[in-house]
Amino acid sequence: MHRNIRTFVVIPSLPEPLEPLRQLAYNLWWSWTPPAADLFRRLDLELWRKVNHNPVALLQQIDQSRLEAASRDDAYMAQLLRVVDAFYIYMNGRTWFDEHYPQEKGSIIAYFSLEFGLHESIPIYSGGLGILAGDHLKSASDLGIPLAAVGLMYRQGYFQQQLTEDGWQLESYPPHDFHGWPVQPALDDKKQPVRITVMLGHYRLTAQVWRVQVGRVTLHLLDADIPENSPELRAVTGKLYGGDQLMRIRQEILLGIGGYRALRAVGITPSVCHMNEGHAAFLAIERVRQLMHEHQLSFRDAREAVAGGNLFTTHTPVPAGIDRFDPRLVEDQLGWMAGELGLDLRGLLAMGREDPGHAQETFCMPILALRMSYRSNGVSKLHGEVARGMWQSYWPQVPREEVPLIHVTNGIHTRSWTSAQMNELLEQYLGPNWAESPPDDALWQRIDSIPDAELWRVHVRCRERMIADVRNRVRDQLKRRGAPPAEVRAADEILDPETLTIGFARRFAPYKRATLLFRNPQRLAALLSDDQYPVQFIFAGKAHPADGAGKELIKQISAMCMRPEFRRRIVFLENYEMSMARELVQGVDMWLNNPLRLHEASGTSGMKVPPNGGLNLSCLDGWWPEAFNGENGWVIGDGRIYDDLGYQDHVEAESLYNLLEREIIPMFYRRTKENVPRAWLGRMKASMKTIVPAYSTNRMLRDYTTRMYLPALRRTRRFAEQEFSSAKTLATWKESLRAQWHQVRVTEVVAADKDVVKVGDQLEVRARVHLGSVKPEDVAVEAYFGPIGPGGEFTEGRAVPLKYANGDAGAEHWFAGTVPCSSSGQQGYAIRVVPNNEDLADRYDQGLVVWA
Repeated sequence: MHRNIRTFVVIPSLPEPLEPLRQLAYNLWWSWTPPAADLFRRLDLELWRKVNHNPVALLQQIDQSRLEAASRDDAYMAQLLRVVDAFYIYMNGRTWFDEHYPQEKGSIIAYFSLEFGLHESIPIYSGGLGILAGDHLKSASDLGIPLAAVGLMYRQGYFQQQLTEDGWQLESYPPHDFHGWPVQPALDDKKQPVRITVMLGHYRLTAQVWRVQVGRVTLHLLDADIPENSPELRAVTGKLYGGDQLMRIRQEILLGIGGYRALRAVGITPSVCHMNEGHAAFLAIERVRQLMHEHQLSFRDAREAVAGGNLFTTHTPVPAGIDRFDPRLVEDQLGWMAGELGLDLRGLLAMGREDPGHAQETFCMPILALRMSYRSNGVSKLHGEVARGMWQSYWPQVPREEVPLIHVTNGIHTRSWTSAQMNELLEQYLGPNWAESPPDDALWQRIDSIPDAELWRVHVRCRERMIADVRNRVRDQLKRRGAPPAEVRAADEILDPETLTIGFARRFAPYKRATLLFRNPQRLAALLSDDQYPVQFIFAGKAHPADGAGKELIKQISAMCMRPEFRRRIVFLENYEMSMARELVQGVDMWLNNPLRLHEASGTSGMKVPPNGGLNLSCLDGWWPEAFNGENGWVIGDGRIYDDLGYQDHVEAESLYNLLEREIIPMFYRRTKENVPRAWLGRMKASMKTIVPAYSTNRMLRDYTTRMYLPALRRTRRFAEQEFSSAKTLATWKESLRAQWHQVRVTEVVAADKDVVKVGDQLEVRARVHLGSVKPEDVAVEAYFGPIGPGGEFTEGRAVPLKYANGDAGAEHWFAGTVPCSSSGQQGYAIRVVPNNEDLADRYDQGLVVWA
């Protein structure tokens, strides 16, 4: 029976003294501030756990009598007042950004991501990309960076994981009640919910905008699950990473185009837009469209103005992870945009193709982002190198090391992942602002002053608490599976609070090699069963619903956990999410990470362990090659890559076993009379000193600010002056240069006639260049030089400019300079000509390079 149900929202009735709890509940500042979270926990511990640490749901469901009792509790009210004072100071105090960049007051940077992992009470994330995005917002808040964020509000989010008795992963998607989350509708001036529309082919989708307050930063989330939309369109914000290619492109159109419109609808016009992966790249097109219509600019001029204010971060190290769409799908869903931009369909599709003239090439979202961005970056030093190689085909005439893609290494929001007990200890010895201190602060050397016994005692307590939590989780998952009572009771005996505990928790993708540890079961069993020096492992993670190989890995590990020799020493925890991740990183002694080299862009799970006194045992991939110094953890293998993957697994499994048997386990159990592992604590302290300050999102955001945000803000502001005159001038210059570039060629190279030179000598070089009608000041002529490998190509190189020497009245011009001979061996050089204009963000963006 159809009923016309009218809905309304009932809010908790708080006693007046507790009214500040309402404001605190709706600002996620509480999630990384232990005294604030403790206010909610103290109201009702069991309910706090039941609602998954959600303060809004807690206040909605708690018995009124408990609230009345808390309002009369002097100790509770004193803590509430202290927290409210701290919150006021945090929200209104002077920040790092205020102190260093007061001239940027009023600027807004928009940050777009398909997922955000802020807290388990807002489950709109799947894994590392989302967790990083959430930590990005928290550090932006801490530093006072003027950020506004945009994402999607998923009704079902990512799946809930449950394993069958034989270990096969099952997925379920229970719907979420947004009114029980720490989120609120965005309201317009008339106190009405803000809504935006976007065309998906011939269909108009309407989305409501929700707000999440993350300290000083506001996250805006778009929700299509509203009555105005058909069931098909309502599903666009149903599942994260669910559905087919049609669903994916619709989500990305809503994120990019709809997200930018949502910001404008709430009164925000960002100067700079940061795309966290290529999912949001359509925002660049929408920015061009709006600029064209609002300022009567041509597509060419608007694109030049917009590109200076776009930034792109790629997290993908392998081609298989790239978003590509069939051109017909783009035409069907986004074809309407071509007319808005004054382009034909071919022109629209060309924006997402490496070769704009290739009619059959797919539409690539990262290519669109690279083409429309001022600066782009990878997320670790190694990933920067990998990404430059992966995208070199977009710049075919550019040496790999010069591909314009820098790196900003990822980090973590340290306070979000550090246990309350460890935080208290570090505040005692390092000071209250330890987590925000930069890497070069002498404060970090004070870690050596922490008494070993004290540091060890805090870490052991965290491990004991983690083991208790793990047992509870195993007991619950056995009950859900319908296990017999005896098996459920046996969960109380798994793992040992005094044993070396190693964690492995992440997405279960084949390249992460979750089963590498089990390559030699007999050798592993010997390690686990050693009565004097045992070791134990905790596994957790989800496989993507469509990843059969990943599910098979989970099944294999589940089967291993059931073997008698492994049963009490290895566990697999179901439904890995943020609260479980915190428990694990705060309690394990060591974090295991063994991906195939060059397959992990960065990885951040291992960064969360050092603040809690844990150590890393990892292959040389992602962030670890730049973090490892020989004393702050261990390395599996030596970084070599073998063609035979089976042999690669064999070599690195042997390395893993050898490290455990010969170094790690003996060091952990080598104790003083006070039962303190001095050598192990030495590594713990080295890890904390070197990793915690350098691999935080506070350091990461400072890097983004100085290397990307500020240059983009300044460029955008300059290009908008005098009715976008600089953008128009540059666009005209580029168009003219493209039309004349065919005339440019190097006609002669003259150098000193020397086959052998000494280190320290200078090789004089002159080049005659035919420029035709191109002006000499519009080009840069360079000598690119460096060592030559066996294949006759540069193994690495750098360029030195050749200065204009002279020219005749015609088209021929001479340029001269010197090539430094700074190293011995076979060297070489080549002459090239590239565009030259101080306003170019990237001198290679037009693909105009001529080599001799």
